[in-house]
Formats: sequence, C-alpha cells, structure tokens
Amino acid sequence: MDSQTSQPSQASQSPHTFQVDLRGLVDLLSHHLYSSPKVYLRELLQNAVDAITARRAEQPDAPAAVRLYAEGGTLRVEDSGIGLTESDVHSLLATIGRSSKREDGLQAARSDFLGQFGIGLLACFVVAERIRVVSRSARTPDAAPVEWTATDDGSYTVRTLPHEARPEPGTTVHLVARAGAGEWLTEERVRSLARDFGSLLPYDVRVADEAIAELPAPWDRAHPSPATRRVALARHCHDLFGFTPLDTIDLNVPLAGVRGVAYVLPSAVSPAQRASHRVHLKGMLLTERAEQLLPDWAFFVRCVLDTDSLRPTASRESLYEDETLAAVREALGERIRSWLTGLAAGDPERLAAFLSVHHLGVKSLARHDNEMLRTMLPWLPFETTDGRLSLEEFALRHPVVHFTRTVEEYRQVAPIASAQGIGVINGGYTYDSELVEALPSVRPGTVVSELDADTVTAHLDAVDPAEELALSGFLMAARAKLDPLGCDVVLRAFHPLSVPALHLDDRAARHEQARAEAEDQADDLWAGILGSLRGSAPRARLVLNHLNPLIRRISSLRDPELIGTATESLYGQALLMAQRPLRPADSALLNRAFIGLLEWATHTEPGKDDLR
Repeated sequence: MDSQTSQPSQASQSPHTFQVDLRGLVDLLSHHLYSSPKVYLRELLQNAVDAITARRAEQPDAPAAVRLYAEGGTLRVEDSGIGLTESDVHSLLATIGRSSKREDGLQAARSDFLGQFGIGLLACFVVAERIRVVSRSARTPDAAPVEWTATDDGSYTVRTLPHEARPEPGTTVHLVARAGAGEWLTEERVRSLARDFGSLLPYDVRVADEAIAELPAPWDRAHPSPATRRVALARHCHDLFGFTPLDTIDLNVPLAGVRGVAYVLPSAVSPAQRASHRVHLKGMLLTERAEQLLPDWAFFVRCVLDTDSLRPTASRESLYEDETLAAVREALGERIRSWLTGLAAGDPERLAAFLSVHHLGVKSLARHDNEMLRTMLPWLPFETTDGRLSLEEFALRHPVVHFTRTVEEYRQVAPIASAQGIGVINGGYTYDSELVEALPSVRPGTVVSELDADTVTAHLDAVDPAEELALSGFLMAARAKLDPLGCDVVLRAFHPLSVPALHLDDRAARHEQARAEAEDQADDLWAGILGSLRGSAPRARLVLNHLNPLIRRISSLRDPELIGTATESLYGQALLMAQRPLRPADSALLNRAFIGLLEWATHTEPGKDDLR
C-alpha cells in the first residue's frame, strides 16, 4: 500500500464546528428539559439578579433594582446590573452554553450567582419569537450601549446605539410573544410568576411598580411572642400549601447555608407518598417538588427553605444528588428528630396530638434509631390485649412481652390469651413487630417472645384424662371430619366460657396448607415436586372448650353424621371469630354445615339424639 494514501488527508484533520438547530433546541427545552414554559421568567429574573450581584462585587454601592413591564403580548425587564459590551454580546449571548459567570473576574464570586449552566436567554424562546437585549457595561462606562436582537430561527443581529439609548449601566430585555404564548406575557401572569419565583430575592424587584419581594423571609421575621410567630407561620403554610399545620419546626443549618421551616401535616399520609418541598436557591424559587430533601421517614412534614449550598440540575428545577445534599438531608432529619425529643421532654400534650396522627412516621424512625426508640417508649401506641398502650407501659405489666407477626394471628389468640392472663402485642401493623423485637436493646432485661399456636395451647388447661377418654369416640369423628381440611381437633378447658371453639394455626401451618392445596390441584409432575417439599410443619387445630355448655352437649351426641355437621359448624364459626379470610373450601363447608343443621332441625325423628 502506498504510504501517502495510508495517511489521513489534511482536510479530514481540520476541526469542524457543531451546527445547532435553534428551533429543535427550543423544542427540546420546552418539552424535555423544563416542566413548564413559566421557567422563562425565572431565567430572566436570574440573569438580572446575577448581573446586579456581579456589579455589586465591584461597586458595593451600585443600585440593585429589577423592573418588569408587561403589555400587549410584550415584556420588558430592566436591571441595574453589570451590563455588557459589544464583545461580551458576541461572546456570551450568541454562544449556547457560555455563561458570564465563567468569565475572568467573576469566577471568585461564582458561588454568589444563581445561574450555573449558561443556558440563559435561550429559555425565553419557549414563549417568545423575538428577543431584544439593550445593555450598557458598568465595567467600561465609556462604551456605547449595544443592542442584540435574535429570532427563534437562529439568526441574530448586533449593533451599537447612541449613549442616550441607555444612559445608565444595566440591561433591558424585550420579549415579543410567539403565536399561542401571549398569555405568558400578560401583566397578571408575569406578576404571579415573579411573586412565586422571586418573593425571597434580596433586591428590589417590582412588576409595574408593585414590589415582589417579601423580606425578611417568614421564618426570619420578628414577632412579639412564640405564640404569635406560630400563628404567622401557620398562616404562611396555609397560603403556601393549603393546610393549617399541627406544628412548625425551624430548619436552621448555618454550616449548610440552609434556613427555613418544616410544617407538620394535620392528617395522616401514606409513607409511600413522596413529599414535595419548596426550595429556594439564594432567594430564587428552584422547585416546588423537591422529593429527596428529607429522609424517607419524615413524610409527615412539608418544607420551605432557602439555601446557598445545594446544586441544581441543568433545568434548575430539582436538586442534584451529591454529598452536599446527603449531608443537608441528614442535618435536616436531625432537626426534626430534635423537635420530637423536645416535645417528649417538655410538651407531652402536643406530642400526643402529633402521635395520634403520625405515629407511623415516628415508628419508622425509631426502628433504625435506638435513642429515638428509647425516647418514644412511653408514647408510641400499640394494640395490645390490655388495650392501646405504649411498649414501656406494657412491659411494666408483663414479665414476658408476647407478640404476633400478623393481624390474623393476633385476632386468633387475643381473646383467649387475655382470659388466660397472657399479654400479647399485635405486631402485624407496619414496623410494630420490628420495634417489639428491638425492645431489649433499649430496655435491658425485657423478655420478648413471639406467640404461636403451641404457646397458646400450652397455656390452656388440659381436660381430665378419664373425661377425655370417655369422649374418644366423639373426638375421632370430629377429627375425621376436619382431617381433609388439614386441621386437628383437641379438647381443652379455658376461659371465657362463652367461646365454644378456637381456631389456631401459625405461618408454618398455613404454608403447609397452601402447599397441600397446590399439590391437589397440580398435574402429576408438579404434584410430585410439591409432595417432595412436604414438611413436618404443625397443622392447624380446632381447640374445643370443654367448659362451654354447647360443646358438652355436642360431645354427648351419638350420630356420627350429626357430629360431623356440628364440628364443621364450630370450625366455620371459629374461622369467622378470628376474622380469617375464607378459602373456597371453607365457604363451601359453612354453607354445607348451615344447611345440614337446618335439615336436622326441621326433620328430627322422635327419640333421636339432639342438641336440646
């Protein structure tokens, strides 16, 4: 191969410039980067505020004013900022991705600026077909004002103007609405957006001479007393979020550059519901939907705060997930945790009111935080056989803290366990069983034990062997009837006397029952596989109460068919008492037993054993 032909041509080594389709880029911005066209006004305010910040870095006494005027589908935004020269215009306004904040002389003050990505005026094309910028530099007072005019087809022109066109340093931006976007440039809409985005800006911002900024921020304003401050913040919460809070929590983290408040929701919400918070960046509203600002367990509050340390994403509509945000999240979570411990120490009534609504959030926190669990032991409510109690109070009453892992298990054993003097906690609700199991770690010496069917049965009184032997025929008939359902029958004596029968099982028994049902319905291959999985798990059991008068009468029956019908009825009634979900076989059994009893009651032959 010829050595000359193997070398790349000089033309192929020449650099090329990317060609940008401005119309396509505007469509990308409006439909993918930004959530709404309203961000155009934030970009205008941001550029104006950054220009003023830049000028004040060099001239601390320089004026700091932003004026907005909307009329007839046009918008004019004036600022007293640093301004631009003709070379600045070519370098900054006409180069997508370039930002004045990267220029020499401003890098040191970069942290004072809102903008970080140099998209700038480009976002205004979302609502405007033409943008005209008239600017005069404060750095070069002798430089003539310059005008930059651009249209959404990607073309622009630049020209210098007479000095009288812009006597003072600063910038004026003129927008002309694009077709169908005129509503975004009405005075009412501009005022609403400016107030929403700029209410915490540190400069004099006005729309048609009406002040927008409401400084100091609501959480920084002085009040005659804590009570009046709480009322004022509650009013602010209602105006902002539409609800009156149970309480307010100050979120002051100076090291992270964060100040604001958290408002406690007045009603319970699902832990899975993502909370949305309002975040201002150096006074400018960044987002109303910051979801990652607080720990997941703090779903019971809504926050509004101002920060100068967190990084925005490219659209400046959410927060960038980095180490700084993680540190701020932890610090804000600590503030909320401190508020809770403060209530526990000094304001139990407010804490009780809070926990009556949001105990789930506190339980979520306490399961990972032993100190919080220790603090909340006297307050967190649990469902128990002694009523609704805290773990602390329940542990003081019972030497062994028994609990169930599911609501169904609790409903099975609660009435009987209570009558036998066994204290049981319902651990079937979210986080409850985890907290009960963690109890010994914060209360040394506490014995915690999961309650199962064997434990309950062991606490029931055994029947005299002679009496049980005399009833062996009845028990055999009853067991034969329930054996196909995977249920044993045992005879015990227990209180309350009004309970004729008790259905007991545990998760292992239910698992084995489900496996057996699947085996019955499977083909030969799967039946063999499921059969090989058969375990030695205990079966469910129907515990008959020998002290109950009805059981005594049924056990004296001599007709095996009637014994079977009565046993099925007792089984079904015990399932209903435990509020267990009924399988199709259980429903069929209940119907069969009910009809069988009706037939027996209406066709009793003289001399035949009966239940009377």
